Amino acid sequence: MSQVCQITGKRPRTGNYVSHANNKTKRKFYPNLHKKRFYIPEEDRWVTLKISSTALRTINKKGITAVLKEARAAGKKF
Repeated sequence: MSQVCQITGKRPRTGNYVSHANNKTKRKFYPNLHKKRFYIPEEDRWVTLKISSTALRTINKKGITAVLKEARAAGKKF
């Protein structure tokens, strides 16, 4: 299962583990994703999205309808 937010498009980033001896080993920083169901009254249906915590805050602020409208305008499908 891919670790990509369906609203913001956040994906894993790469970086380094750095030891006390300053040895560097590759690692990944994963986004904080949650699987969440939302009810869309205009379409009278439930939508399950895999979203980051940042996207969840945006949905709480703007509303699910406005966020989905922006995402669809950007070319994302749900």
